[in-house]
Amino acid sequence: MNSLIEFFNALGKYDFLQSALVTAIMVGIMSGLIGSFIILRGMSLMGDAISHAVLPGVAVAYMLGVNVMIGASVFGIIAALLIGFVAANSKIKTDTSIGVVFSAFYALGFILISMAESATNLHHILFGNILAVSDSDIMTTAIVLGIVVMFVVLFYKELLITSFDNTFAKTYGLNTTAIHYALMLVLTLVTVSALQTVGIILVVAMLITPAATAFLWTDRLETMLVMSASVGVISSITGLYFSFTLNWASGPAIVLVAAVLFAISFIFSPKQAFFSFSKRQRTKEAAATQTAEEIVR
Repeated sequence: MNSLIEFFNALGKYDFLQSALVTAIMVGIMSGLIGSFIILRGMSLMGDAISHAVLPGVAVAYMLGVNVMIGASVFGIIAALLIGFVAANSKIKTDTSIGVVFSAFYALGFILISMAESATNLHHILFGNILAVSDSDIMTTAIVLGIVVMFVVLFYKELLITSFDNTFAKTYGLNTTAIHYALMLVLTLVTVSALQTVGIILVVAMLITPAATAFLWTDRLETMLVMSASVGVISSITGLYFSFTLNWASGPAIVLVAAVLFAISFIFSPKQAFFSFSKRQRTKEAAATQTAEEIVR
């Protein structure tokens, strides 16, 4: 209780903590919104690939002295296009092409970062440092949040249809390829915005875990979007609290809170609860045993 009071007192006193809180909330919202479409499309591995593929873009942006959003966006789109090209023009499956491309981009990023920056900056890129966000970081995150919200609102119907039935979307006349790459671009922007918060290594967890948690509670997309964003915000605020009071790294703390919320939902949610699954399994086994006994008789 005392630590909570100290946290709120520090929140009202230190500007850096206020900036960190605002940034964490914005990242939690945008990660939850985009993450919902990622898991509904079965693209968790693609999300992981894009989050790692932006690393060389970040390195090139540092080396050229330009905004990291530009470099990361370019490399994120190149990675998405390259994955699609390899999968479409070879006998290997999409998940294999994803593994090949994102590991190559990730390795290239490590080499470029090591050439351009110190090990300390590399550590911050990989794991995040939300307590060191600048005013420009906050502004960039706010702009990306606005883009994400506008994208979801303006293309909600298209995203809904393509997420659940891509074949029907094509017959409906939707350009599914354009929607896919537009989503990849927005995913890239969210990834770069989350670098300062949780880092490249853990950003995929912020994209997937809140959305997966919300998915366990509802079958309605609108509700899932709201719940996913809410879980992202709660995870970010709580993780920031643990980071400040226990001197934990901010990124791992936020992701760990999100994982705990998922575990609680897995156990207690009415949709796919662990206890409910166990009960259903026992019921099936009892029914099978009864049927076998009837056959023997």
